[in-house]
Amino acid sequence: MTPQLIKTDPDPFEPFCIAQGYTVGNLIFLSGQAALDLDGNIIGAEDFDTQADQTVHNVDMLLRQAGSGLDKLVKVTIYLTDMSHFPKIVELRRKWFTPPYPADTIVEVKSLALPELLIEIDAIAVTGD
Repeated sequence: MTPQLIKTDPDPFEPFCIAQGYTVGNLIFLSGQAALDLDGNIIGAEDFDTQADQTVHNVDMLLRQAGSGLDKLVKVTIYLTDMSHFPKIVELRRKWFTPPYPADTIVEVKSLALPELLIEIDAIAVTGD
């Protein structure tokens, strides 16, 4: 099995020497996604809800590029800089995900790659076929 790179153009991860994700067989592995646009600009600085939506939008965009979608997620890891946002994560799941919901781990971290980021999500999904 040869891994297939998942990449947008422009690629906001390229300056950091990070792949956005890979498809390996029927599995998709995404690097942690945050509230960045394709040019690497932060969306919704200091606004958790805006950042959370942009983050999931980025996951969805990359999954679609790989021939999948949010309905094919099997595992997500959510990193929060403040666990007080946990109730909003439940709302986020209801808004973006559908049953059966993906396996999920939530971790509070001291900080993320950029100080303005409040949430990051990495994901594993299956392809659409």
